[in-house]
Amino acid sequence: MHLKQFRILLLFLAVLIFDVCLLQHIEEKTRQMNCFSYETALEHFRNHRISEETLAKFMQASEGGMEHFAGLMTMYFAEEGLETDVKLLEQDMTYAMEYHGDEFRRLRGAVLAVWQDLKRFPVGRVQTKDAGKTDGAAKAGGTDFVTFADSWMQSRTFGGERGHEGTDIMAEINQRGIYPIYSMTDGVVENIGWLKLGGYRIGIRSDSGAYFYYAHLAEYAREFEIGERVTAGTHLGYMGDTGYSEVPGTTGMFDVHLHLGIYLNDGSGTEYSVNSYPMLRYLWKQETDGDTTG
Repeated sequence: MHLKQFRILLLFLAVLIFDVCLLQHIEEKTRQMNCFSYETALEHFRNHRISEETLAKFMQASEGGMEHFAGLMTMYFAEEGLETDVKLLEQDMTYAMEYHGDEFRRLRGAVLAVWQDLKRFPVGRVQTKDAGKTDGAAKAGGTDFVTFADSWMQSRTFGGERGHEGTDIMAEINQRGIYPIYSMTDGVVENIGWLKLGGYRIGIRSDSGAYFYYAHLAEYAREFEIGERVTAGTHLGYMGDTGYSEVPGTTGMFDVHLHLGIYLNDGSGTEYSVNSYPMLRYLWKQETDGDTTG
């Protein structure tokens, strides 16, 4: 091979290597720039499908820092729940902040709003005239038992075909007025009174901006005023079966339970719902794992 031909071959190889590196660089840059879609992240945030193991991993990795936890959750939702490796999510978080900072921060703020104010499970143990009053979560086993499952967007037909925007906590004893309901967060009473679907309900706006909606109460613990401040653990009322009627006080249209919904407002002020099941599951585990009363 002549020297001239050798030089041409080297030049060709250099150009080829440069093109390959450039293509890889462009592909990586494109991936970085497209690692965050607000619409995709919001959809998966609303659905909030996350296992207990993944949630625990994110909390442990955040070492009590809610901003970091919320960032991991935001990227998890942006990647459709398919990536759970903390290091990779952290890496993509930096790219999301660089290329989609405003949208990333907006959704991270929504994650913070539904998680950082949580302090207690909303249903307490059965209270009757003879049973006395206890302050723990309704425990698994015996007459205090309650159950709940992920029923997000399951079909409901009263008032028209619609999806279920919350979680129903069902009572083992189908009797209204014996399971106390407590506020899950600190916050301010924003709504109270009768609704056609929710019956006697109370809505608490938490300090971080999420709206916690407690529906189908049998009665209120006392007279609450709109604008009144409450703390986590404030006794709000008792589980019941009110609702599904324009007539205040209607009962018996369904089994006794608490419907717990969580709502946020988007940038335009439009309200949207978020699946409350993972938050309830987390609080239930926190309280029942720490229960030493047997």
